Amino acid sequence: MVYFEDLEIGQTAAFGRYEVTREEVLAFAAAYDPQPFHLSDEAAAQTHFRRISASGWHTCAMTMRMLVDNITELRQAGLGSPGLDELRWLKPVYPGDVLRVESALLSKRQSQSRPEMGSFQSSVKVYNQDNVTVMTMQSIGLIRVRGY
Repeated sequence: MVYFEDLEIGQTAAFGRYEVTREEVLAFAAAYDPQPFHLSDEAAAQTHFRRISASGWHTCAMTMRMLVDNITELRQAGLGSPGLDELRWLKPVYPGDVLRVESALLSKRQSQSRPEMGSFQSSVKVYNQDNVTVMTMQSIGLIRVRGY
């Protein structure tokens, strides 16, 4: 199990592989972000996207899946997250893209009021199959301190 004490500032990780499908892009958009350029080839062709693109929120959801799969594989003693900072959608994500994640640990601190937990901040970058950065964010994670 990976605990707060095991995290080292500066450590990096590369993980994940998520194939974006047209069906999933359409289903997510229909349910959560029904803007025409996420739902219609014709509407998308009239925008800077030029074709159907995934919602930025869908990109976040796909990234979350890769993050959770990585946390599970590492057996991290995670306790959730209070949020994130500086979310940016830099390039469109299209059906057929294959996404992956790279992260770097920026900081960590043990809670003063809840010594059984610590928090850490990571820089997260999401890339497509051409190594183009499509999304960045700074995530904040909560993690158990060993012995609690």
